[in-house]
Amino acid sequence: MKNYLSLIKFSHTIFAMPFAIIGFVLAVSVTNAEFDWKKFVLMIACMVFARSAAMAFNRYIDREFDAKNPRTKVREIPAGVISAKNALVFTIVNCLAFIVTTYFINSLCFFLSPVALIVVLGYSYTKRFTSFCHLVLGLGLSLAPIGAYLVVTGEFALLPILFSLAVITWVSGFDIIYALQDEDFDRSQKLHSIPEWLGTKGALNFSSVLHVLSTLFVIAAGLVGNFGVFYWVGVIGYSGMLIYQHSVVKPSDLSRVNLAFMTANGIASVGFALFFLADTYIKL
Repeated sequence: MKNYLSLIKFSHTIFAMPFAIIGFVLAVSVTNAEFDWKKFVLMIACMVFARSAAMAFNRYIDREFDAKNPRTKVREIPAGVISAKNALVFTIVNCLAFIVTTYFINSLCFFLSPVALIVVLGYSYTKRFTSFCHLVLGLGLSLAPIGAYLVVTGEFALLPILFSLAVITWVSGFDIIYALQDEDFDRSQKLHSIPEWLGTKGALNFSSVLHVLSTLFVIAAGLVGNFGVFYWVGVIGYSGMLIYQHSVVKPSDLSRVNLAFMTANGIASVGFALFFLADTYIKL
C-alpha cells in the first residue's frame, strides 16, 4: 500500500481536493440544499479514484523516460518496486471505480465520467507533442470544483467555472515551475514543455502571467458570489502564496523549486478553502 501511495503521490491530493470541497459547499449554499454526507463521500471517492488513475497511468506511460532521468529513476516502476503491468492494472481498476461511483451520484456525472477520464489520462501523452502540456494538467485538476458542484446540483453554473479557471491557471503556473528541473532532460529527449521552449527566465515569466490570471479569477468569483470578509482574507493569502513561490525561485537559483511546488501551493489551496468555508458558515 505504501508503494502505491508513493506511486500516485497521494500527498499531492492537497492541491485539487480543497477546490472540490469548495465546489461542493458552494453548491449547497447557493441552492440552500441540505449537506448530503453520502454525496460528499462519493465526491471524495471520485476525486481519489480519478487522481489515482491519472497518476498511475502517467507513471506507466513515462516509465522509459523516468528510467533515463536521474531525478526520476528512483520512481517505483523504473526502480522495480512496482511492475509496469501492475501499475496499468491499478489504473484500470481506479478508472472503473470512478465510473461506478459516478453512477450512484447522478446521471450527468455518470455520462460525463468518460470525458473526465479522457482529460486526466490524456495529459500523460501531451508532453510528446506540445509545450502547453501544463495547461492540460491544469484542465484536469480544474474539473474538481465543477465536478463537485455537479454532484450536488446536476447543473453547470458561472461561479464554479470561475473557480475552475482559477485552478487551471494556478496549477499550470506551478507545474511550469516544477518542470524547470527537467529543462535540459526534456530538450535532450525531444520532449515538450514551457521551460524547454522558452528557457528558465521565459518559463518563469509565463508562470507569473498565469498566476496573475488565477488571482484575477478568484477575485472575479468573489465579486460574482458577493462573498464576505473571510473570503477576501483568503484571496489575500492565496495571492500572497503565489507571490512567495515566485520570490524563492530565480533563474539563477532553482534550489527551492520543491519548496515553491509543495509547501507554498499546499498552503495556498488549503488556506483558501478554509477561509471560503469560514465565509460560508460564519457571517460577519
